[in-house]
Amino acid sequence: MTTQAIVLLIAFLAILLACTKPLGLYIAWVMDEQRPGNRLGTGLYRLCGVRAQTEMNWKQYALGVLVFNTLGTLFFYGIQRLQAFLPLNPQQFGNVSPDSAFNTAISFVTATSWQGYAGESTMAYLTQMLGLTVQSFLSAATGIAVALVLIRGFARRSSTTIGNFWIDLTRSTLYILLPLSLVLAIVLLGQGVIQNFAPYQEAATLDTTTYEEPALGPDSQPLKNAQGQPVIEQKTTQTQTLPMGPVASQEAIKVLSSGDCGGFFNANSAHSYENPTALANLLQMLAIFLIPAALTYTFGYRVGDARQGWAVFAAMALIFVVAAVAAITFEQQGNPLLTPLGVDQQPSDLQAGGNMEGKETRFGIAASGLFAAITTAASCGAVNAMHDSFTPLGGFVPMWLMQTGEVVFGGVGSGLYGMLLFAILAVFIAGLMIGRTPEYLGKKIEAYDMKMISLAILITPLLVLVGTAVAVTTTAGKAGIFNPGPHGFSEVLYALSSAANTNGSAFAGLSANTPFYNILLAIAMWFGRFTVIVPVLAIAGSLALKKHHPVTAGTMPTHGPLFVALLVGTVLIVGALTYIPGLALGPVAEHLMLWPAH
Repeated sequence: MTTQAIVLLIAFLAILLACTKPLGLYIAWVMDEQRPGNRLGTGLYRLCGVRAQTEMNWKQYALGVLVFNTLGTLFFYGIQRLQAFLPLNPQQFGNVSPDSAFNTAISFVTATSWQGYAGESTMAYLTQMLGLTVQSFLSAATGIAVALVLIRGFARRSSTTIGNFWIDLTRSTLYILLPLSLVLAIVLLGQGVIQNFAPYQEAATLDTTTYEEPALGPDSQPLKNAQGQPVIEQKTTQTQTLPMGPVASQEAIKVLSSGDCGGFFNANSAHSYENPTALANLLQMLAIFLIPAALTYTFGYRVGDARQGWAVFAAMALIFVVAAVAAITFEQQGNPLLTPLGVDQQPSDLQAGGNMEGKETRFGIAASGLFAAITTAASCGAVNAMHDSFTPLGGFVPMWLMQTGEVVFGGVGSGLYGMLLFAILAVFIAGLMIGRTPEYLGKKIEAYDMKMISLAILITPLLVLVGTAVAVTTTAGKAGIFNPGPHGFSEVLYALSSAANTNGSAFAGLSANTPFYNILLAIAMWFGRFTVIVPVLAIAGSLALKKHHPVTAGTMPTHGPLFVALLVGTVLIVGALTYIPGLALGPVAEHLMLWPAH
């Protein structure tokens, strides 16, 4: 790694660490079920008929989550199908096709933000705001609510209830996501991110050729002046369409909700209107991890031992740093096919510039590699470089980070509850090794809990691997693959990994906006989201019902380096090694083909 890359990584981690505790305390205060509501919240509950004082058991909570998100899917689908008839559509975009609308609705409701379309040529302003942006708030709020429910399961004793979904959803939206989005949107505006409702603009390009010709009147006849001479007008041969739109507001919630709002433009955060400066790039990277990191402190604070939260934070950070260093290092090695041509050669026989294909020069390799690691460690579809253009092992890293289960900070809420599932599994494994009943935070881990954890952890690999097998063995699936060999396989594996793990980034190069892939990926997104959430809620209900057991000499400490190492090992063995055969057929095989003699 270069000095610039090292400094950037250290600065990023230092700022993130400084923000974790204050925001974590704020979230704990906002989401405290004992805190009385204010007039705004109380008015909304009355308007919606919500009984704010009534708590739910885990089944009622799960039903609320499923019904609310199903209605959100139907609403967003309807907006896309009626887009041509709605206002704020200056480009007069038509209705979105049924399969693409179906895929997009599920994508944003499940916090995936997978986009099989180009935003600036498909979605009108109202669709972007009322559909994508609203669902970004609500899906992120759902993730926060589920994470807080699991925390309550550890904190409560002999309780049959775990909270009220409607209150948790409202507080997460109004008091966490909305204020942070407002502040970040204003800062991004100051950096040059656009925010308007103007029609798309036509601008002359730098290679424009100017010429003169007679002006024509309404009857297509040449116009003449008072002296009877032809009126001459200047014309240009080259123009470029500059897309406009309310970008800053969408960009803020996009990164704060771990990328769920998707890219306003097809180029996403590589587009200069979404991410114009190095400072804007740093702020977006920080925003992606901000809430997931803060929730780890919220967890420790709510269970009465801040060390527990820091242990989870440390496990996440350790995996992330190794992955980020690997991604940047692989990209700095360059492309061996260019070395024999003498392109930017060094004494070490490598390119001094590294692999710049698919990257913006205003960011460079360090910021692009770090962004790729952040966006795939979190459940985020935002990208500032083309992952499809990364070196084979450079692309291996973001794919592998998604396949860990999106628990390396992960999505808003989903990262924490996913990592806590691995923490319970780690304690269970340790208990089997030493012959003691496993306990975590004073709660005994029993057979029912392990069944739910197994279901939540194994459903995602099942969706990824079966979906990939279907795609590469059917005619419709193979029709979308344009790159032969291992790279084409990697594109399919990446797409299914992204969908089932609710990430949303893409390798590109895969023609995914087809009925086959729209439906296949929508199924992976829906079940990848909610077949994890429901078991998590079941575990929360089980833990809340249990009594708290005091710490004894035989209790395994879960706040020290030993537990952090055990937790990291569990994530790597269970969450990542499941995909080793698939990774060997894709990026590893491609790497060996590019470096056969190295």
